[in-house]
Amino acid sequence: MATMKFQKNQHYQGQVADLNTQGAGVVKIDGFPFFVEGVIPGEEIAFKATKVKKNYGFGRLEKIITISPDRVELKDDLGRQIGTMTLQHMNYSSQLAYKQKVVKDAFQRLGHFDDIEVAPTLASDRQWQYRNKAQIPVRALKGQLQTGFFRKNSHDLVAVEDFHIQEPDIDRAILLVRDLLRQYQISPYNEADHLGDIRHIIIKRGYYSKEMMVVLVTRQKQVKGLQNLAEAIAKALPEVVSIMQNIQDQRTNVIMGRDNHCLWGQDYLEDEMLGNRLRISAHSFYQVNTPQAEKLYQVGIDRAQLTGRETVLDAYCGIGSISLALAKHAKEVYAMEIVPEAIEMAKQNAQLNHIDNVHFQAGPAETILPQWQSNGIHFDVAVVDPPRKGLDSQFIQTLVELCPDRIVYISCNPASCARDCRQFADVGYQVQTVQPVDMFPQTVHVETVVLIEKVKE
Repeated sequence: MATMKFQKNQHYQGQVADLNTQGAGVVKIDGFPFFVEGVIPGEEIAFKATKVKKNYGFGRLEKIITISPDRVELKDDLGRQIGTMTLQHMNYSSQLAYKQKVVKDAFQRLGHFDDIEVAPTLASDRQWQYRNKAQIPVRALKGQLQTGFFRKNSHDLVAVEDFHIQEPDIDRAILLVRDLLRQYQISPYNEADHLGDIRHIIIKRGYYSKEMMVVLVTRQKQVKGLQNLAEAIAKALPEVVSIMQNIQDQRTNVIMGRDNHCLWGQDYLEDEMLGNRLRISAHSFYQVNTPQAEKLYQVGIDRAQLTGRETVLDAYCGIGSISLALAKHAKEVYAMEIVPEAIEMAKQNAQLNHIDNVHFQAGPAETILPQWQSNGIHFDVAVVDPPRKGLDSQFIQTLVELCPDRIVYISCNPASCARDCRQFADVGYQVQTVQPVDMFPQTVHVETVVLIEKVKE
């Protein structure tokens, strides 16, 4: 039995055969797989077993015996400990190849597309300092309020001052807010007792506008000194246009609560996406690597093959960043989103850009789509950009009944995307192109744009 043969804390040696979807190396010893972080396929390594389960184990790298030519020097070992830079030991071209393989494996294994062609991953122009948003926990460390990130698979805070993948101005803003929190004696959140005032700092920054929003996530509404703190932040950071308080009073891992209050300035910041001005609120979803998001959306628009005569559905439209870009190439765009606040902001963004051929509606897809169908609306093209869990089966069924010629599927999770594409393929659609896009260099995450077309009878 494998678990008897392999023991925790024993030392082993083997060759890395592959990487899994979390970026850990797979090393097989007599057919038994161990997962070891920080290694590259082809490397011969020595490792120590840290956990042994019935069918697999985990190991900690001790020594690289044969070094891969794809290995580069670590930027910062903290990025490994907190999981923000899982692939930083690999050169960029091998990161791109890994992401292409992850997408291909998902389509073959989970989608059962045996002969699928997956294009090379579209590279990001910036591989470092690209994130325009930070969500930073605030806790006490050695008796002092501290900012940083949780150690992987734990809620132990590790103090971090330079995240390397965030815009430097965001890192600087976090430290400035941290120092002011200490100065104004705002108490850090204590998870165990559900006490303390400040839980998280969220910073959003416009890539083109340079405007900044600071969101202070507090445990309760009344926090002594909070208004004075907000004014001090505004004075110290001239690019700040909005300081918001978000109240998260629940014992939960969910970062933000429902209620927002504007402490200073306005309740939004502005930026641009594909030439459109966008207002972004504290709760708005907005892609964190703006230039690469423009590439991602442009691939989607190109795949949609719009001539200006089409009626387009945009499901999961958020604040309208894709809808408004599609509208410039289509006759009409019908866009929906389950979050009412996002739809209100999307309508504002349409007005801001003088775009009047987009119709936004809030509500669940299974309610809205049949309404539009009964109103006689026929969609030539559908664009879907769902959350990680992918599309609901009911949504797929309703969309198939609407019978669009083309579906452009933008996905942040290859596994759910491959599964959903199989459902479309089983009812008369065909996957034509699969394009991975690297939005998050140094991490295992990959976006994918898939063109799905109705099979002509």
